[in-house]
Amino acid sequence: MKLATALILAVPAILFAEAGRTADAPVVVTSIKPVHSLVSAIMQGVGTPELIVDGAASPHTYNMKPSNARALQNAKVVFWVGPGLEAFLEKPLEAIGSDAVVAELDKAPGLTKLKFREGGAFEPHDDGDHNDGDHHDGNGHDHAHADEDHDHEHGAFDTHLWLDPQNAKAMAAEITTTLVAADPANALTYQANAKTLDDRLDALDKEVAGIVSPVKDKPFIVFHDAYQYFEHRYNVRVAGSITVSPETIPGAERIAEIHKKVGELGATCVFAEPQFQPRLVDVVIEGTKAKAGVLDPEAATLDAGPDLYFNLMHGIANSMKDCLARES
Repeated sequence: MKLATALILAVPAILFAEAGRTADAPVVVTSIKPVHSLVSAIMQGVGTPELIVDGAASPHTYNMKPSNARALQNAKVVFWVGPGLEAFLEKPLEAIGSDAVVAELDKAPGLTKLKFREGGAFEPHDDGDHNDGDHHDGNGHDHAHADEDHDHEHGAFDTHLWLDPQNAKAMAAEITTTLVAADPANALTYQANAKTLDDRLDALDKEVAGIVSPVKDKPFIVFHDAYQYFEHRYNVRVAGSITVSPETIPGAERIAEIHKKVGELGATCVFAEPQFQPRLVDVVIEGTKAKAGVLDPEAATLDAGPDLYFNLMHGIANSMKDCLARES
């Protein structure tokens, strides 16, 4: 009887302690899975951030849900890449309370930023406005660091920043700084987790370079031009994209142009993406020696969590290697 009474009395105390731990964690909301993964890794032991673009959804075509709006209203900290990627978040973020800290990660110090390639990736896009930061990567593509004065303009730079682990490190540093300022009581945990994450990202960078090294000279076509940072970091040969923007379905003329280019370039693989019409890839490779593959730059098929970023980068590298290494 005494044991039963003790257990009954202990239950509220346990629940109260659990509630206290949850209450201590700030409400943190993240936009997309790669950002959520980095924030989750840094918040381990403190709390779990909420995710807006979940499942197989894409930030390019996402529509806000009422539950997303409620999450933003309750948020103490919000992390997103910026209006160039998650345009659907602009107005909702303007409407949330002034108590929330909104961290735009495309403004993190130390990022490498590359100009958005308006004409796709087949030939260097030359509009006569290259700045002093332009450089050539040896693969037939010109890259340029975006002018910092134009960072706020949509399309001034490619916003798929996370596809370079060194950019992920810069974003993680900004996430840590923001969380420490918003929640100083848990600063030591955030900082320790950030150091672990930093080391893991350096190791990942070397692993990915090793995976793609044997096939980096083989040209391939992607669904949309999302891979510039991966290309720039690992010197792989993205020869073109089926569509400039995933919001726009390519017309028959564009498809015919890509089909012709696949043959001319001897492209080894054409990669679809999980969220967007993979049947277009079948049309593009019909009658050529090219093979079809799938790349998932926004982690549509992966489970959210602290390991997602690593699974994402390994997945892209292994998909490239597996398809490009296949003999015709």
